[in-house]
Amino acid sequence: MNKFRIKTRLITLVAVLLALVLLTSVMGTIRLRQADASIETIYNDRVVCPDQLKGANPQIEEARHEYTEAHHMVKRFMVVNGLVTELTLCAAVLTCWMLIRSITNPLSEAVKIAETVASGDLTSTISVTGRDETSELLTALKHMNDRLVDIVGGVRSSSEAIGSATKQIAAGSIDLSSRTEQQAASLEETAASMEQLTGTVRHNADNARHATALAGNASDIAARGNEVVERVVGTMSEISESSARIADIIGIIEGIAFQTNILALNAAVEAARAGEQGRGFAVVAQEVRALAQRSSSAAKEIKELIGTSVVRVAAGTGLVGEAGRTMQEITTAVSRVTDIMSEIAAASDEQSKGIDQVGQAVTQMDEVTQQNAALVEEAAAAAQSLQDQALKLNAAVAVFSMV
Repeated sequence: MNKFRIKTRLITLVAVLLALVLLTSVMGTIRLRQADASIETIYNDRVVCPDQLKGANPQIEEARHEYTEAHHMVKRFMVVNGLVTELTLCAAVLTCWMLIRSITNPLSEAVKIAETVASGDLTSTISVTGRDETSELLTALKHMNDRLVDIVGGVRSSSEAIGSATKQIAAGSIDLSSRTEQQAASLEETAASMEQLTGTVRHNADNARHATALAGNASDIAARGNEVVERVVGTMSEISESSARIADIIGIIEGIAFQTNILALNAAVEAARAGEQGRGFAVVAQEVRALAQRSSSAAKEIKELIGTSVVRVAAGTGLVGEAGRTMQEITTAVSRVTDIMSEIAAASDEQSKGIDQVGQAVTQMDEVTQQNAALVEEAAAAAQSLQDQALKLNAAVAVFSMV
């Protein structure tokens, strides 16, 4: 039965019922006719012909009259039964037609609405009248259509919002990916620069330590030079004292030469007085005087030279003192330079350690940046995939048309 439409099944059912009613009416009519024929047969068999028994027996006449009335009554009943049967059939047909229409028309409308919704058209207006099952079906279809309108509208709005958001996310992800790549490249360059700087700082630290050692050596040399200068100053002082003593001795020699010259002069005078006897003595006295004059002249020259030497020794002593003070200043400066170079070496070591830590941090940042770049690329791919899904969803929802 499920292979046939409801209208066909209802028409078949009504036709069967009408056939049963008609069959019942026909069977009743046949039975009435049979009963009428039986009564007539019995009457003909048991009752004498009315013309022969006319007025003979009142009972027979009365029976004949009753038979006639019964016969007419049967005929009237048959006519009434036929009319009632026809009216019943007409009423049944009309009722069945109205029933079939009241059932099939809403079902047909429901089918059309369902087909319209299935085709994606949600603009149809569904009117519901009545409170029967088909009205409930149409009401459910109306609620379904309204709900689909709300759902499709929400899905469209959401898909459009998702599409716009995914476009922005994709653009932002692409921009972020580009910036992350640039940052990664910058970090790589920074890491390389940090390595170079680390090498430079280490080299500077080594140079600072070497310079500290050299400054220490220079300080030692300056200290030894200061000691030598102090010794030179002492020696120059001793030379100055010796020159003073030589000058004193030269003074004594000049005095002796002067006295010898005077004695020679006196001896010459005495020899001149002696005449021939004193001539040899005069020659000796003249030679002694000449020797005394040369000694005096040499003593003067030596004194001048000693004086010059004393002046120069004094100047040299001053210069050596200045050199000693300079060497002391140099020693102090070299000591300060040594301290500064030690501090520079220590600072360079600290800088080297700090740069090593910074290099490690930059390396870690580079690794994290590379990971972030990979994540950004994955996010960009996911955003692009989400955008494609949103476009597909828009295409799927675009099938439905709404007011």
